[in-house]
Amino acid sequence: MLPLRTRTRGPAYTLPPLPANTNPLDVDPDSESYDILDEVLSLFRANTFFRNFEIKGPADRLLIYGILFISDCLTKVKPNMDSRSAEKALINGALEQFSIPGEPGFPLNQAFEGPRDRAEAETLRSYLSQVRQELALRLHARLYEGGVGPSKWWLSFTKRKFMGKSL
Repeated sequence: MLPLRTRTRGPAYTLPPLPANTNPLDVDPDSESYDILDEVLSLFRANTFFRNFEIKGPADRLLIYGILFISDCLTKVKPNMDSRSAEKALINGALEQFSIPGEPGFPLNQAFEGPRDRAEAETLRSYLSQVRQELALRLHARLYEGGVGPSKWWLSFTKRKFMGKSL
């Protein structure tokens, strides 16, 4: 489990909050508060064009999962949605039932090792739930940056499938 800068409850180690004058949409990668979710959001566009992805470690696996989750979130936001409706759709999407590695509905079982026992499965489900909720909140901030939106740039990726997969 990688550490996260989050206010969402879960098993992840919590990184320190951003300094007061830091824009949460543009966190410096050298900051002690920079986490894998910042990387997922900043590399989303570049990575959506990959058909294959070399996995070198757990961060790459979470990066892939995060990109798939963002792709799924973008299908829930419609161009005419106001900020409040989009936030509700994204949070509901983050909280809906989902499969974890090792379960039949998980799209990346070939790249992920399933949990060894029930306790590990519950911890993993809790961690992924925490990741999904935090990603949904951060994506919403980008979609409705400055109070207007949704961003056409982000919505241009709604029909794109990362590695031909979807959650």
